[in-house]
Amino acid sequence: MKDLKVIFMGTPDFSVPILEYLIQNTNVVLVVTQPDKETGRDKEVKFSPVKELALKNGIDVYQPVKIRKEHEIISELNPDLIVTCAYGQIIPKDMIDIPRLGCINVHASLLPKYRGASPIQAALLNGDEETGVTIMYMDENMDTGDIISCKKCKIDPEDNVGTLHDKLSSLGVELLSETLPLIYEGTNERIKQNDEEATYTKMIKREDELLNFNDTGRNIINKIRALNPWPGVYFNLQNGPMKVIKASFIEDKNSEVNKIKYLKKQMQIGCQDGYIDLEIVKPNGKKQMDITSYLNGSKKEDEYVS
Repeated sequence: MKDLKVIFMGTPDFSVPILEYLIQNTNVVLVVTQPDKETGRDKEVKFSPVKELALKNGIDVYQPVKIRKEHEIISELNPDLIVTCAYGQIIPKDMIDIPRLGCINVHASLLPKYRGASPIQAALLNGDEETGVTIMYMDENMDTGDIISCKKCKIDPEDNVGTLHDKLSSLGVELLSETLPLIYEGTNERIKQNDEEATYTKMIKREDELLNFNDTGRNIINKIRALNPWPGVYFNLQNGPMKVIKASFIEDKNSEVNKIKYLKKQMQIGCQDGYIDLEIVKPNGKKQMDITSYLNGSKKEDEYVS
């Protein structure tokens, strides 16, 4: 497939293995990624992981602010196929219609379930036991195009968004390696999605990171898993926010919501149906540590979560 002229569109770490596969097996003529960002107090310019890989391999990079208005270069290159994976912008229909083999997307869910921006987090938030990757043809709407192929992935009880992200990224490469030759040969399937079964996800916002102990233990643990290691979850104490990296749930019908219970080597917080037993935390202004280390070096002043 080295004669297959491909444009790749993606931005975060999740997309990198997909681009690596395409570089090894096709002719990637352009990489499209989100504009560079300024980070930190010094406003240091940071490249996306996809841009770094493209430059390392001598591939031209294009970074439009709005791809909907700035895609003349796509027409000029006349690719055989466009492959997208976590690019971050909606692709306009006139651009989707350019490549002769279409525009395909690698999406981290079993469509039509979890269309949208945060499918990996959604699967963990809902306590799902499996998820997967779908490769589909793109259309002008979000994740609604015809399905080409999909592959399932088990979600283990210890998985968080970091581990599941890596599993699905690897699975995406595996699925693409099976699917791309079929597209190249014109023998792939094309299955319409059932819109009645569709569910949607949203962008994770800062307010989503605050733990609510009025919720059930199951939902709280799922949230901790879904938002760790990034962006993280927290609750407030008198001296500032406490990030929770890992915790477990202990059922107890006599628990008091938001009340902190200190044991010899444990710190537990009451929720709707029991206690959240903290295991790894990051106190305000300090490094990440296990709960025993935290309790050994802190005053146990707080009786309730603020």
